[in-house]
Amino acid sequence: MKAIITELNWPIGIELLQEQGWEVLYDPELWKDRERLQMELQNAEVIIVRNQTKVDAELLGWGNQLRVIGRLGVGLDNIDLQTAADRNIPIIFGKNANATSVAEYVISGLFASARFLHGADRDVKSGGWNRKKYTGVEVAGKTLGLIGVGEIGHRVAVRARALGLKVIGYDPFVAPYDFPAAESGIELVEMDRVLAESDYISLHVPLTAHTRHLFNREIFHKMKRTAIIINSARGGIIHEVELNEALENGVISGAILDVLEQEPPPPDHPLLKRPNCLITPHIAGLTEESQIRTAELVSNEIISEMEGKPSLCRVNGRR
Repeated sequence: MKAIITELNWPIGIELLQEQGWEVLYDPELWKDRERLQMELQNAEVIIVRNQTKVDAELLGWGNQLRVIGRLGVGLDNIDLQTAADRNIPIIFGKNANATSVAEYVISGLFASARFLHGADRDVKSGGWNRKKYTGVEVAGKTLGLIGVGEIGHRVAVRARALGLKVIGYDPFVAPYDFPAAESGIELVEMDRVLAESDYISLHVPLTAHTRHLFNREIFHKMKRTAIIINSARGGIIHEVELNEALENGVISGAILDVLEQEPPPPDHPLLKRPNCLITPHIAGLTEESQIRTAELVSNEIISEMEGKPSLCRVNGRR
């Protein structure tokens, strides 16, 4: 049995496969070498990826022996789900393993935009003592709007409400008595109301044909001028050129982006020069704890699949 791992993985995930007597090729840079990846895939039963490896129809065509695809995370927009389903190749993903980490990132974003600690620190260390400039605001009493009220949205809401925020959310797939609304204190409303009332808007939807550029010029103009948008989901959900315009013209106050359409971004990307846009390198779900959980979960569930026991973390067909 051979498994190839094309991107960063934590040791526990590799060790679990090796304990089964499998041959494991682990090269976190393999996703960059398409020709070598295709060659290695020809005699592999398992491929494990993150979000950089393009598991498209062409690549899958090289995997004549491929039986399982593992995804170290939850986003599936880099995998051709329909081709995998047509080939009857299950996809195992890290279901909920990094949800707490992403939720904590969102809460960190609220505080980063409210209290300016890094800027104040730099000012003091350079000789300043500008208390007026670094007077922040409280998050208590503000309104957090969620676009997407699934597992991560639920965890964000629990933490936000503990801090005194009101939480409203829009999700056409969540009913009024589903757990996030009934137990997390999220008030389900229409999207226009989320846009109009929220001081912070946090995105928690997958990237699909329906959500690509969901946040665009028209949407930004429906938001509060003081609003801050937080995206820890997928870069393509936001139209970045139109976000840059909105930030430049004061249509909205700020943005916190963990994801971009192109990662890493080109050096001339306009948002890199925007002072009211905080950008991090796709780390919302990356904590030591979450990556141990993800690596362990995905490897164990792949082993179960290979033993003929269908995984609870299995995806088939188009999502």
